[in-house]
Amino acid sequence: MKKEYDFSKGERGKFYFPDIELNIPVYLDSDVASVVQQYAKRRKTNIGVLVNEWLRRDIESMNQSRKLKVR
Repeated sequence: MKKEYDFSKGERGKFYFPDIELNIPVYLDSDVASVVQQYAKRRKTNIGVLVNEWLRRDIESMNQSRKLKVR
């Protein structure tokens, strides 16, 4: 690594994209991945689609559970 770097010709914000949507990689344990692959294959769908459906259902369930506990 250099002691100093010359940023005099640098362009501020060149790679800044405020509206960019980042996809976060999620790594499943091999046993879980195997089960998810089997379900996805049976439903003839993508693993990502299936996992998103499951997570949305879980999130909705958690939200409903919280609403019930608060009241």
